[in-house]
Amino acid sequence: MVLPCGSMTSSEQHGHGQVWSIVVGAGSGARFGGLKQYEVIGGQRVIDRSVATASERSDGVVIVVPASDAEHEGGVAGGASRAESVRNGLQHVPAEAEIICVHDAARPFASSELFDQVIAAVQAGADAAIPAVPVTDTIKIVASDGSGRVKATPDRSTLVAVQTPQAFKASALRIAHEKAGGNVDATDDAMLVEQAGGVVVVVPGEAVNRKITTPDDLEWARREVEQ
Repeated sequence: MVLPCGSMTSSEQHGHGQVWSIVVGAGSGARFGGLKQYEVIGGQRVIDRSVATASERSDGVVIVVPASDAEHEGGVAGGASRAESVRNGLQHVPAEAEIICVHDAARPFASSELFDQVIAAVQAGADAAIPAVPVTDTIKIVASDGSGRVKATPDRSTLVAVQTPQAFKASALRIAHEKAGGNVDATDDAMLVEQAGGVVVVVPGEAVNRKITTPDDLEWARREVEQ
């Protein structure tokens, strides 16, 4: 699905080439227990809130949804993994796009200003820009054998929790996915750009930009819009 832009395009707002966004809402909601992207908060579906904000800062938006919903939603069919879903969306972004933002549909409170920040960082020369917030808890690295044995405690001051929207030079994002092929299921696209040798920078995230993962998250989101 490609949505029309507003009266002033993103490229006019920011003074650079076209900006397109891919809003990824193709998950099955296994942890949530249902399709969280279609839940309603404040009278609007989660995915629709995310798409609306992306549209404010984009020349076009591609929406990726479960394959069974693609026709009904006017979107692009997702794949078996997040990386595959983004690749499917990339195929519908025009070649003239210079910056591509990738945003999780399940983050309905990301602000248009956050889009501005990541776009500006890419415009300034980064291959990718990602929003993140400081980690406040102590993090432990545990053994992968299921024993529960602690292997290390990383320095908390060097850790951040990453959010979306993430912005990319279109060429860098396309190359990263081409290099990854179908064998890598990255948890975010910045990881693919890192692996391809690109420069990824962090901008300040937003505390309210919480991802809806569990029913408790949905209840929090509903309370948030009622305030």
